[in-house]
Amino acid sequence: MSSPSHVAETPITDRNELVATLASGEKPKAQWRIGTEHEKFGFRLDDLRPPTFDGDRGIEALLNGLTRFGWDPVQEDGRTIALLRDNASVTLEPAGQLELSGAAVETIHQTCVETGTHLNEVAQVAGELQLGFLGMGFQPKWTRDEMPWMPKGRYKIMREYMPKVGTLGLDMMTRTCTVQVNLDYATEADMVKKFRVSLALQPIATALFADSPFTEGAPNGYQSYRSHIWTDTDNDRTGMLDFVFEDGFGYERYVDYLLDVPMYFSYRDGKYNDASGQSFRDFMVGKLPVLPGQLPTLRDWSDHMTTAFPEVRLKKYLEMRGADAGPWSRLCALPAFWVGLLYDDAALDAAWELVRDFSLVERNVLRDGVPKHGLKLPFRNGTVLDLSREALKIAVAGLKRRAARNADGQDESKFLDVLQEIVDSGLTPADRKLALFHGEWGGNIDPVFKEFAY
Repeated sequence: MSSPSHVAETPITDRNELVATLASGEKPKAQWRIGTEHEKFGFRLDDLRPPTFDGDRGIEALLNGLTRFGWDPVQEDGRTIALLRDNASVTLEPAGQLELSGAAVETIHQTCVETGTHLNEVAQVAGELQLGFLGMGFQPKWTRDEMPWMPKGRYKIMREYMPKVGTLGLDMMTRTCTVQVNLDYATEADMVKKFRVSLALQPIATALFADSPFTEGAPNGYQSYRSHIWTDTDNDRTGMLDFVFEDGFGYERYVDYLLDVPMYFSYRDGKYNDASGQSFRDFMVGKLPVLPGQLPTLRDWSDHMTTAFPEVRLKKYLEMRGADAGPWSRLCALPAFWVGLLYDDAALDAAWELVRDFSLVERNVLRDGVPKHGLKLPFRNGTVLDLSREALKIAVAGLKRRAARNADGQDESKFLDVLQEIVDSGLTPADRKLALFHGEWGGNIDPVFKEFAY
């Protein structure tokens, strides 16, 4: 989740300005970039509990420790709640999950170096504080009530609003971690095609990266419980966005969708004003109850765009949001998968051919069934594993044609090896952890914090 956006305080007077904001994201192919974000759970090495914000071993101490590497602190009410460096940021999810929002880079090689550098820096400081970090989609041990809350104004508003609109929203906030990639588009037509392909294939990413099979120390019956949680978080702002596949879809239709997403807040003069459940359409005509007579700014709109949580999200780029967090290799594999599918013309065409005849019902069957069944979910005459195999083949070919090579002459397709192994074995990360739990771990979840820590 985002901190307040750094957009000019320019008042909005016309809906067309909102459409223009999305159109301003268009870039020629030579300027397309890759922005990778990932979250991870902190834990204390002695008792495995999540660290609080305060204290000698708290999350704020960790953030302050990271400033030795040239990160600049960002404060809210006098507390360090984020870090900035070289167009990247380190931010906090509601329960202290640590998120790296990487800079926009040209290749997967670069995003992997960036991720590795970040994890090494975190490991150095965390080790001094006797903390560790774990990459999984859902907190495997602790209850919702045992998770701490970070002192960020927007989270207080969301914490109070979530139970009004779904049963699992507080779990989404406190007990989930994801990895996502942000990708560019050239034109409105290019955006539409990429949006449709990535939305239809998002359940495939969910299956390949499924890594959240435990709740409170026991199997929960899901491959990706993190993904399931989104089905009962807040239906006004989640889901598969069926309208994306309708004739005429474009920037204007997405703006209309966002205008109908209820607000959370407006950030003014360093303060979060609680606008939960109120209408941005009312805001556009000066009738927002919490700020009567005031008009929204472009920053209000930018903030509002971050409060919609569909499987694929459009801002000035497209965000792929379907994957559980995991180890370093899969943090590199997620952007590689989507860049391979979307940044090569032939791959994008092949991916569209793969999904273009999926019906609305089939797309939602995939979305609803994959969290529980993963690669084994039946689909047409086969399973999601068969679909994943085809999608991965297209992605590998796309990366080979991109031919972005490192100093050793290797192209980016090497980052998909970890997914190829999953497809070849038919076993997801969740399957492997469940086998360990029922086998050598003897029904005890605690070893996951040692064997799978960064």
